[in-house]
Amino acid sequence: MLAFNPYPCVIYVLRINCPTATVMIAYNGQAAQDAFVLSVTKSKRNGTYVEIGSNHPVEINNTFRLETIFGWKGIMVEYDPKWLPYYIEQRPNSFHVIQDATTIDYAAVFTAAALPLDIDYLQIDLEVTNKSTLVALQLLNAQVMDTYRFATVTFEHDIYRGDYFNTRAESRAIFESRGYIRVFSDVTNLNSAFEDWYVHPDLVDMEYVSKIQRPHSISYLDVIAILATATGTSKDPI
Repeated sequence: MLAFNPYPCVIYVLRINCPTATVMIAYNGQAAQDAFVLSVTKSKRNGTYVEIGSNHPVEINNTFRLETIFGWKGIMVEYDPKWLPYYIEQRPNSFHVIQDATTIDYAAVFTAAALPLDIDYLQIDLEVTNKSTLVALQLLNAQVMDTYRFATVTFEHDIYRGDYFNTRAESRAIFESRGYIRVFSDVTNLNSAFEDWYVHPDLVDMEYVSKIQRPHSISYLDVIAILATATGTSKDPI
């Protein structure tokens, strides 16, 4: 069995698929990305995802709860082969790709994984300093984004580390050219702006999105508070 020390996470009460029951969900995302995805997709069951830069299959993993609680399936892309045995053990429903994310034929992988044309979540979390973050997005843009769409996206640009390869501006231009709406810009963790979060307006409830969208940089803890207010849930950071 894979041993790990649980990271601090955020728990808040979420009403799921039953008007008379509440379920406590402990979100595993690094900065509640999974809470954002579930909020926007309305706690969707049996969704799909593409996670580029998976790392640990459980700890601060943005798709662990999606797969294990909500029945989602998807692709996990990871460069380091040491994680593969743990993916097989802990994430058996995922399609595991152990390869440099900048060398993948994404069209072939999406076909092999039998992904639908409308995918519920895309994560890109790589290394901005070696350009892999931007190159992976450019490959997706060239290979699959004419055909596939993503309901929600979290993209790690790590602008707090420096403006490497103009990654933040270049990524925003790509997503905007594809019609994506930036819901949260420069999401911060410990006062460091590191991600942008998007939706595709054709695949989500834009009336709901308009309630939570903010035009300025925002702490992920404030995002959680906004999601809790918008959905009528409560939150309890631990």
